Amino acid sequence: MVNIVIFASGNGTNAENIARHFAGSKLVKVAALFTGNPRAGAIERMARYDVPCRVFSREQWNCPDEIVDELRRLDTRLVVLAGFLSMVHKPIIDAVDGNIINIHPSLLPRHGGKGMWGMNVHRAVLEASDCCSGITIHYVTEVVDGGAIICQRRCPVLPDDTPEALAERVHQLEYEAFPAVIEQLAEKL
Repeated sequence: MVNIVIFASGNGTNAENIARHFAGSKLVKVAALFTGNPRAGAIERMARYDVPCRVFSREQWNCPDEIVDELRRLDTRLVVLAGFLSMVHKPIIDAVDGNIINIHPSLLPRHGGKGMWGMNVHRAVLEASDCCSGITIHYVTEVVDGGAIICQRRCPVLPDDTPEALAERVHQLEYEAFPAVIEQLAEKL
């Protein structure tokens, strides 16, 4: 059994999708949700799947010894960032031997880096008149959106797209691809 910990900051639809996918799995167990936002919708979503939640303070995040200890206590083999909006510190990356992944709502390296999250990304795609967008699942390093790419999936950008319409198509790609990639990685751990 491969224990994974999901880090999320917001609504938690990707986190819930992952928890639903692996409910009853003999390969992957969602061992916990970690968040720095005590009002994150992800907390309630994960409770539906009996996934324990750990809320940490800004101070604990900036000096992550307790977080690292908790990851080790849970025998975490893979950390999954699912809408997590903070830079991940090196001790956390090292605690799981670099087995930490993120999903980004564009085709990196386009529209990545600091400030490029959520609707900011979709607006940037439309402003750049890109013909396609999509998702990138990549390893996490100390460089924002700079880790090796594991998987990319594409969708068209339509002439009458709004950021919200594009976001909906991109979310569908996330829901399909993220659990599959986690499963593929877990099989190798």
